[in-house]
Amino acid sequence: MGENIVFKVRNTYREKGLLLLHPEVGNYSSILHPKFHFEGGERIDFFCPLCMSSLDASLTESLVHVIMVDPNGNEHEVYFSQVDGEKITYKVSSKEVMIKGVHSYRYAHFTISDKQSPQMQN
Repeated sequence: MGENIVFKVRNTYREKGLLLLHPEVGNYSSILHPKFHFEGGERIDFFCPLCMSSLDASLTESLVHVIMVDPNGNEHEVYFSQVDGEKITYKVSSKEVMIKGVHSYRYAHFTISDKQSPQMQN
């Protein structure tokens, strides 16, 4: 477990469990209880494990939105796919957008705040 990020998740059968994701942007390794599963292509609902708030992105219903704070104290908006098997992550900061994952082209149309003027980095 160690450094993983913990999420409360729910599958389409409305079963709930914990999902642990690697914190490195673009690393799609995860830990899930062996008796809890997702079907390929299934949309997974993500929630904060403390307050149970939905983490759906307002940009599209297929992305999760979280705030990441790096070791220097800088905040970044991170978006990743809620669809099992899709490898998509966007890390948005005030200076750039980092795009990771072989399926990232599927959501290339999403927009970021007008306050930000990032440069794309792949």
